[in-house]
Amino acid sequence: MSELDEEEKDFLESFERGEWEPVSDRGRLQQLQRYAKATLAKDKRITLRLSSVDLDAIQARAIEEGIPYQTFISSILHKYVTGRLTER
Repeated sequence: MSELDEEEKDFLESFERGEWEPVSDRGRLQQLQRYAKATLAKDKRITLRLSSVDLDAIQARAIEEGIPYQTFISSILHKYVTGRLTER
């Protein structure tokens, strides 16, 4: 499993401290589920040209993360556009 970023660590620690409560209002739960689906929906397709060296490296990193390489690329792009991709 990959190392968690700061936001992910905060979420995990909050959960482990028991600070999370189940959503008891069925209407609110359905609303949150719709938000989650809309956020995670992959409704656009792109074509991208990469060097074979870069693609090989991406595929190797995806294997290390235990996820498909296209999911890995999507994750990197999502983190970049949301400002969560940071340099080492």
